[in-house]
Amino acid sequence: MDKNILGKYVPYNTAIHRLDPRMKILGMIMLIVSIFLSFGSWTLVFTLSGINASLIFILMLISKVRLRDLIYQLRSIWILVIILMIINIFLPPINSEHIIAEWGNFKLYAESFLQSAKIILRLLEMFGVAMILTATTTPQQLTYGFSFFIKPLKKIKFPVEEVAMTISIALRFIPTLLEETDRIYKAQASRGIDFKHGSIKDKFKGIISLIIPLFVSSFAMSDDLAFALEARGYNPKAKRTQYRQLRWKMCDTIVLILVILYMAAFITLFAMKFDFMKQIFPLSW
Repeated sequence: MDKNILGKYVPYNTAIHRLDPRMKILGMIMLIVSIFLSFGSWTLVFTLSGINASLIFILMLISKVRLRDLIYQLRSIWILVIILMIINIFLPPINSEHIIAEWGNFKLYAESFLQSAKIILRLLEMFGVAMILTATTTPQQLTYGFSFFIKPLKKIKFPVEEVAMTISIALRFIPTLLEETDRIYKAQASRGIDFKHGSIKDKFKGIISLIIPLFVSSFAMSDDLAFALEARGYNPKAKRTQYRQLRWKMCDTIVLILVILYMAAFITLFAMKFDFMKQIFPLSW
């Protein structure tokens, strides 16, 4: 697979690649907080979402994560879009006022479509942030970063090293499993299984023919990994050291301050219930 997939590291030497993984994890969390804050009017919601989307797009350009790769990863999201539209049409948001169509007692509100668009836009932005993190940070660096944040839990006998290893393996096997899925898909298609046409029953059988070999292959890879760890004498209870030490630099501090200020601006707007868009568009939703 030549597409950049979620969870796959892309080796470039960009400014974002050179940042400390702890900084990138903190930045991702703060950006996601900014993305999922709710505001008073729809114009403000979509204005701030547009600002978030613009920032994420700039970060994607800097880190050389292609927009078409993000769209490629979300190509099956249309099913979720349809489900969201149906739910919001029959269960419109509270205080919906703008009716665009009416059939008897049933009313179709504009807010239903706006609510669906808001959720979809947030999902796109969240996936974009996650792709930037995984494309610019190796699984080993992510493991070091996560283990740094959960290290204080050692005082309460929390298995920090085991959790860190689990996270590392999970991140490493995301692209591997996706590539294995693609390989099995092509192999089954070459044997005459049609995944795109036919009745629902035929499509269900096709999915089963894809899932079962994937499970078998996954268990086989798990066994190989367990044997490899055992052959190398891996002991999760032993004290572990790191070959590469994380080094916090001045640029990490500067970027962290900028991200904190960015998130603080969103939280301030959320807490003060201030809608500056009403000053520009007095009749805005």
